[in-house]
Amino acid sequence: MPWYLYLAFKQLFPTGRKFPFFTFMSALGVGVGVLLLVVSTSIMGGFGQGIRRMIVDTQGEIQILSSGAIGDVDQLLRQITQQPGVLAATPYAQANVLLEYQKKPAYSLIQGVDLQRIGGVVPFNRYMVAGRFDDLDDDAIVLSLQLAQALGVRVGDNLDVFSPLLIETLRSDEITLPRTVRVVGIFQIGHQALDKSMAIASLRLVQELYGLGQSVHGISVRLRPGVDEFRTATALSGVLPRNFRALTWFESNADFQNIIRFEKYMIFFLLTFIVIVAALSIMSSLTISVVRKTREIGLLGALGGRARDVAICFCAQGFFLGVMGTTAGLGMAWVVLTFRNDIVRILARATVSQEVFQQFYGFVDLPSHTSGAELAVIIVGAVVSATAAGLLPAWRAARLKPVEALRSE
Repeated sequence: MPWYLYLAFKQLFPTGRKFPFFTFMSALGVGVGVLLLVVSTSIMGGFGQGIRRMIVDTQGEIQILSSGAIGDVDQLLRQITQQPGVLAATPYAQANVLLEYQKKPAYSLIQGVDLQRIGGVVPFNRYMVAGRFDDLDDDAIVLSLQLAQALGVRVGDNLDVFSPLLIETLRSDEITLPRTVRVVGIFQIGHQALDKSMAIASLRLVQELYGLGQSVHGISVRLRPGVDEFRTATALSGVLPRNFRALTWFESNADFQNIIRFEKYMIFFLLTFIVIVAALSIMSSLTISVVRKTREIGLLGALGGRARDVAICFCAQGFFLGVMGTTAGLGMAWVVLTFRNDIVRILARATVSQEVFQQFYGFVDLPSHTSGAELAVIIVGAVVSATAAGLLPAWRAARLKPVEALRSE
């Protein structure tokens, strides 16, 4: 090992000293910064990944929309499924309705699905908590968990469905009675917005409620694993008629996704200052070390040590502190992310209830997703910042002339 690296290591861990306080505190500053950066980016990445999974599971990777109702569905489905990368496609119709059970009303978004094709695109069976999705027919309905709880219904109960078409028929002196359906299942996606007020019915039932005939509102498309949804959406837009457009899951929810991405980058930017402050602390400590060890630095020069080697000695100290702090920060981040849900439950019990947390943040469990690229940026940034903190002390030490340094008091 070169002498300047050995000396750098011995200055950080002096012989005979059990606890090097300066080394510990300097590395701790870097470690805390890395901890906060990794945890914050992982949690925000988890929110993004969780929302993506929920959107794709309930809508597919691509949605085919038109300026109006879509008429010739069968021909359009054949055209879509012939495209490379498309696994399955299913039509849907959705609208707002009023549900009533024992004179207790609740507004809901109802989605009508093709019972023959929905299984290839949306895996509703995965999210059922009561009943069976396979029991759904033209006289039945499946409710989200919170909607069922708000109405107080269980599997097997009957409820009435009111659509705005009732108002239209009253204007023409006609009377249309509400549709009575039975609840055959209750599902829970895991997100507040999807579980609060969503109902699933057969496509034929929703078409009748809104007088759509054989028309639908859109087509959900499921792609094969590994297929790029953006390229496939562009290809579909090129072969579909001009009044149709193919939107990816991201484009369909672009505003929400962009807000999450903006918040993630802002949190990353703000927490970066913690690493910068830690680096400034390292620079201050190493500068003081240079001043205190002026005579020793002069002795190194008198013994033949080059100015470059002396500078490397202090830069190496910053590098060692950066590596140690980053390693400690990654370890602490792993512990926090591993037990994140337990930590959240403890904090929730100490402040608010778990139900309030779910209501405002929308997730049953706190999600986490660590990107390899973001993790690499954090590691490299922390180590480089700590190493750069040793540049000023290294430059100051390299400028010292041996004779003048030995005369220093």
